Amino acid sequence: MCAKPVKKEPRQVETTGHVWDGIEELNNPMPRWWVWTFYATIVWGIGYSVAYPAWPLITGATPGLLGASTRADVAVEIARVDAANAEIKAKLVAADLNGIGADPDLAAYAERAGAAVFRTNCTTCHGSGAAGFEGKGYPNLLDDDWLWGGTMEDIYLTIAHGIRNTTDADARYSQMPSFGADELLDETQIAQVTEYVLSMSQPEEEHDAALVAEGAVIFAENCAACHMEDGSGDKTQGAPALNDRIWLYGGSREAITASINVARFGVMPNWNVRLSEDELRAVAFYVHGSGGGE
Repeated sequence: MCAKPVKKEPRQVETTGHVWDGIEELNNPMPRWWVWTFYATIVWGIGYSVAYPAWPLITGATPGLLGASTRADVAVEIARVDAANAEIKAKLVAADLNGIGADPDLAAYAERAGAAVFRTNCTTCHGSGAAGFEGKGYPNLLDDDWLWGGTMEDIYLTIAHGIRNTTDADARYSQMPSFGADELLDETQIAQVTEYVLSMSQPEEEHDAALVAEGAVIFAENCAACHMEDGSGDKTQGAPALNDRIWLYGGSREAITASINVARFGVMPNWNVRLSEDELRAVAFYVHGSGGGE
């Protein structure tokens, strides 16, 4: 049963009739200014939803009587900036890749534009500082160790066409055999060639001489064609150097064993379908100038 409000003497506030432990619940009305402000917000909300885009529809939203659109405003601003940069973009597209740095104005624009393109599209894999992620297969772009070459032309081709993707016929492509999974080598042979690779990468460490000797023979028969006899790699094939301490998937015994067993098959998309020609050139210039370009 609901409690009924209890009327008080004049100038006394009514109660709701609820009492708990001797405490009465008052029935104070809201201040009139607050009530009118609340009503005003309702009127404002209705007026706003009529004047501006507000109610979502299946393929968009109500446009509003004023036709305002922040999306359209942004599109206009982008078009304005593109028009302002049209001349320098055309100059960048027409320039020889190796000649971009010789023009101070062009180099300054390419550096800024390339940095913006890199931050938007490349940081997910290569990191915000372009240092990559060691052990994850995302290369460091700040050093001078390049799988496919670090000249301006090489970097541009890699960015434009990508690596081992299925969407660009000109993508960089190479494939390492899965020596273990395809039973090309047994566990003993894989252990031997792993020890030999470790001896090239870490010559100052102690290694099992017998394993190294056997591994050298296996390496010469199965790996030297791509990685070269001295383990220096071959950039024309995207075959990494094995005689340094720079590793895409890790240089531990376990990581090297896994690479030989199942092989690695990193894929990079071709950015020529997502970036304009001036953006491709700008980001190639930016990466080349970040510290590791040849």
